[in-house]
Amino acid sequence: MKTIKFFSIALLLCITNIVSAQKITSAELQVTGLTCSMCSQATEKSLRTLGFIESITPDLNKNVFMIKFEDQKQVNLDLIKKKVQDAGFSIGSLAAVINFSNTKINGDGLALTGANAYHFVNAKDRVLNGNVKVTLVDKNFVSASAFKKKASQVTAPSYSTGYGLVDGKRTRIYHVSI
Repeated sequence: MKTIKFFSIALLLCITNIVSAQKITSAELQVTGLTCSMCSQATEKSLRTLGFIESITPDLNKNVFMIKFEDQKQVNLDLIKKKVQDAGFSIGSLAAVINFSNTKINGDGLALTGANAYHFVNAKDRVLNGNVKVTLVDKNFVSASAFKKKASQVTAPSYSTGYGLVDGKRTRIYHVSI
C-alpha cells in the first residue's frame, strides 16, 4: 500500500512539473494608437480583467506594457489581443518568455507544449530548454505590413488563419520567431 501511495505521489509530481515547466512566464506588449495616459490606463484596466495576469508595468514613453503571469494559470494570448482591441487599440508587437522543458521542434518548425502549439518560423530540429524569448508574428500580433511581409516568407498553411491540424484535431497554432 505504501509503495502504491509513493508511486502515485511521484507520478503526480512529475505531471505537475511537466505542466508547469512549459509555460509563458512574462511578456512585453507594445500597443499602437495610444496618445495619452488615459489611453494607457484604459488598456491596462482592460488587461487587468484577465485572471492569469499577475502584474502589469506600463512604460508610457514606449507604449509598452511589461506583463508578468500567474504561476499556475494557463495564459491565453488571444485573450490579451482581444482585451487590447476592446480598449480601442491594436498590438504592435508581443514578445513572450516561455519556459520550455525538453521541447522538440520538429523538421517543420512545430513544437507542442501542453495545451499550446507553436510554429517556429526560423528554427527547426532543435530542443528547447529553459526560458526562451519568442516574438509572435501572427496576424493581429504585428502590424498589417509586417504580417504581409512575413506571409510571403512563411510556407505553413496555418499562418493565414492561425489554425491547423495537429494529430487530426483543429488546433490554434501560434507562429513565433526566436
